[in-house]
Amino acid sequence: MSNQKMVVAPSFKRSAYWFIAVGASAALVHYIIAVAIEHFALMPPALANIVGFISAFPVSYLGHRSLSFAQQDASHQQALPRFLLVAIMGFCANQTLLLFCLNYTKLPFWLALGLVMVIIAVSTYVLSRYWAFKAK
Repeated sequence: MSNQKMVVAPSFKRSAYWFIAVGASAALVHYIIAVAIEHFALMPPALANIVGFISAFPVSYLGHRSLSFAQQDASHQQALPRFLLVAIMGFCANQTLLLFCLNYTKLPFWLALGLVMVIIAVSTYVLSRYWAFKAK
């Protein structure tokens, strides 16, 4: 077994760091809005989660477009629909897992939502990097 370290390209590292920062910012917007709406009984958890997602989408797209994947060369006309599709797919998985947790566990909404958001983040990164923001 060799002692070689895996070399990761600087642009990939930079992209990953920005993805984490932007993703955390968007996730925080989503989480705070959804939990506040549900906590104050303005909407049930499933609807609060939708409002949180819609509120966070612009933060996510603009941040990833400008920072995480700035080196990618896809136009807005190409990247926005792809990223929207990735985000909607991620949200569908998020909503499905969230509702599963709420119906089949005793986890409170705030904890279930946090756990689900972390699980979905990895797949969103992979799809965004290798498809949504990649030129044809």
